[in-house]
Amino acid sequence: MKTLNYKITFIALLILITTSCSEDILNEKTPSIVTANSLFLDIAGFEAALNGLYARVRMEREGRATNDSDRSADRMRAEMFVSGTDNMCTNHRDGWGRVAEPWGETNNAFNAEIKGNFEWLYSVINSSNTIIGRAENGDVNWGSDTNNKNRVIGESRAIRAWAYRHLTYTWGDVPLTLEESNGAAIKTDWVRTPVSEIRLQMKEDLLFAEKYVPVSPVAGRISKGAVQHYISELYILLNNPDEAIIFADKVINTQGYSLINQRYGVKSGEPGVAFMDMFHDGNSNREQGNTEALWVWQWEFATIGGEGSNMRRWHTSRYNDIKIGGVTPLELTVERGGRPRARMSLTKFAMDLYEAGDDRFTNYVIRKQFTLKDASQNVPAVADKLPAGYNYGDIIHLDWSNPITNATRNRLDWPFSRKYESGNESDITAGYQYNDQVYLRLADTYLLKAEAQFMNDDFEGAKNTLNIIRERSNATPITAADVTIDFILDERSRELVLEEHRRYTLLRTGKWLERTKLHNFNGGENIQERDKLLPIPQSVIDANLTGEFPQNPGYN
Repeated sequence: MKTLNYKITFIALLILITTSCSEDILNEKTPSIVTANSLFLDIAGFEAALNGLYARVRMEREGRATNDSDRSADRMRAEMFVSGTDNMCTNHRDGWGRVAEPWGETNNAFNAEIKGNFEWLYSVINSSNTIIGRAENGDVNWGSDTNNKNRVIGESRAIRAWAYRHLTYTWGDVPLTLEESNGAAIKTDWVRTPVSEIRLQMKEDLLFAEKYVPVSPVAGRISKGAVQHYISELYILLNNPDEAIIFADKVINTQGYSLINQRYGVKSGEPGVAFMDMFHDGNSNREQGNTEALWVWQWEFATIGGEGSNMRRWHTSRYNDIKIGGVTPLELTVERGGRPRARMSLTKFAMDLYEAGDDRFTNYVIRKQFTLKDASQNVPAVADKLPAGYNYGDIIHLDWSNPITNATRNRLDWPFSRKYESGNESDITAGYQYNDQVYLRLADTYLLKAEAQFMNDDFEGAKNTLNIIRERSNATPITAADVTIDFILDERSRELVLEEHRRYTLLRTGKWLERTKLHNFNGGENIQERDKLLPIPQSVIDANLTGEFPQNPGYN
């Protein structure tokens, strides 16, 4: 299986060890020659390797180049886990949207998006395995902190479990590998390990990590709260809601983790809502006041290893192409998020879920209108162009009165989430954005707890948990009679749209097929039972020369 051997060799890890956004690592001089034997000698070498591992992890929100394992602004790995669901559909089709709209024959074992994500996740696993294995060398100088070794192993095992979470949700049974693969011996007899066995290994990895990963780690690293959150979700998958609640409560009750209920930070003096503050550039990290953050991914402009995300580009609607009376009025600006592509958009259903007065549906959070601005307001951009009869200060309203369909896709005037609306003053047309981004937060943990309480028929408890989330956004309190699995899924969408791996949430609850067909009118009508799992890349099957590697049902 080439994708688990010489395509995903240790070289990938060595290349990436300098690609961290941690300032102390970014400012270090890179050695002219780095080898495995020279790297894994002391704690500094292992920290560098961990930074390389995290750089590979955050490729989820970066682009995928044509060589699959690299970066490009032209694709986005996360689209596969976020879009093609009840609350997110294809708009201006590209990347995964070329599957998530037509489905059918386009969802096949030769698809580059499927192959690229499969290979990327195994590269993460091999990098994790390398660090874990090398840490057992008795000659390593771990420095003055006796916890360093276990913390390094714990972080690596947590990331390995994170990668297998992706793989099992997306492909089901996949090979379970726990050893470094360095290309010295090519394995051609891989077998598909049952999901149940993989999840037991994930549990073992996460429980180990929980002991040693800190509550407040170095920026960009996984926290104890994030590990406990994933344990809670895993126990839901293992049909053990009691343990899921215990681990959710560990996160919720940890001093230092709390929901953002008050305005704070860089825009606290401007009109807005508390919910949105954590998404503003300069507010996302715990050090900046974001007590809700469990895991924040780091990017940095014009910095070696800073890379960049294309979440904004992939989602923000093409406002700069809207025409009114033959005029394209809206200029690209920093405040509007810069250059958009709108490959994936909110479904009409996602927007109709909100009630009037819910802070999460204000224009501060979901852009539903633009104000025409003069040059002084658009600095450093130029003034908006005025269509006939319009003045500066007038409002251009976006339109979601009818859903996006195959016939009406390529919508320009469609509302969008502003969670990743971050432009770059140095180049407003740039594809990438460089703000740090919340990847996992406490509100998600509350919603996991409510799901586990529902599984236990504790409707009163689930109601109370859900109302904590709803109260923050001024949504109407619910009663125990309102609590259903569909209501919980609706609330997850209201709170976490564009953040959560929505496909996984719907698969976990057995609702992906039903709800996507009901609410996604640009692709949902085409999905089938087999699409719950994606096909194993044909290149993987072909490379398994001396062993049988069966394809997922429906793709032969």
